[in-house]
Amino acid sequence: MQIASLPLWTLVLPMIGWSLLALAAAGPAELAGNALFLAVLAAGLIGSVQAGVHHAEVVAHRVGEPFGTLVLALAVTVIEVALIVSLMLAAGPEGAALARDTVYAAIMLILNGVVGLCILAGAARHREQGYVQFGVSAALAVLSSLSVLTLILPNYTTSTSGPSYAPSQLLFVAVVSLILYGIFVLIQTVRHRDYFLPVETPGDESHHATPPGMATTALSSLMLIVALTSVVLLAKALAPSIESAVEAAGAPKALVGVLIAAVVLMPESLAAVRAARADRLQTSLNLALGSALATIGLTIPAVATLALLTGWPLTLGLDAKGTVLLGLTLLVSVMSLGTGRTTVLQGAVHLVILATFLFTTVVP
Repeated sequence: MQIASLPLWTLVLPMIGWSLLALAAAGPAELAGNALFLAVLAAGLIGSVQAGVHHAEVVAHRVGEPFGTLVLALAVTVIEVALIVSLMLAAGPEGAALARDTVYAAIMLILNGVVGLCILAGAARHREQGYVQFGVSAALAVLSSLSVLTLILPNYTTSTSGPSYAPSQLLFVAVVSLILYGIFVLIQTVRHRDYFLPVETPGDESHHATPPGMATTALSSLMLIVALTSVVLLAKALAPSIESAVEAAGAPKALVGVLIAAVVLMPESLAAVRAARADRLQTSLNLALGSALATIGLTIPAVATLALLTGWPLTLGLDAKGTVLLGLTLLVSVMSLGTGRTTVLQGAVHLVILATFLFTTVVP
């Protein structure tokens, strides 16, 4: 059954997710710790992810590239920022490192996990894939600058001790992050939009298919917001159980940030891999790199504002291990995405770095 050209399941699954959230909020306290109910919440989250990806693809088809991928990246990131800020408010000064851990994990998961899977899946099916190098290089230049300014430089400033900025430095970095991200979006959508348009491949009819009508697009836009909000709120509902499981396993607390980032990035990751398998690697890279840029370009200013208003400490600088892995990731990304063509080798390298990041997070 379809409504306004949309499959019924894409409308029902987000509603189920919201129903589960209402049950979790109104139900008895012991329900929150019930293993079966937690499994149902996880299933509802996955269903909302699937629906969100479908609606994002409908909207993307209507507005065209690179606006389509920008819509999904911004929608997910704005909700992710709201989640991080709400968790920081709940944790108080004890949540000083939460934003750093989540942003760092998101960058590592995107650049190594999402990009690696896209390259590997696409190359395994199509041998070699092409993309417009100018746009990818521009995104990596901005992402490298923001990553160093927010996650590495705080370790080497002398106005304050420890991996943090002084208030004036924090304000400066927040403003610079917003400016750089704003300029990138301007370049991506207006001045040099052609740098981010998908490469036409023989036999690919996806660019020529009839776009959805206005009614379908409007409904998908609304349901995209409903689905993504459901994803993040379900992730927040599962967060205490995730934290308890991490503590029970004796794993480092940084693993919580990795798991939260992984859950929130699920819609973008699935959409990017599907695009790569359909031989649309440019769309995958637009989505992955745009998501990483939005994550750091919007999250850092938001949490910096919160820290400045509340006077709470904000830990941004990575430890030595994190600095090395982030530097390696940025270096390999520049090299592997610097030729305009990809093979399974580049994908394998990125996935090995991801495996190293995850392993050393659990076994530091």
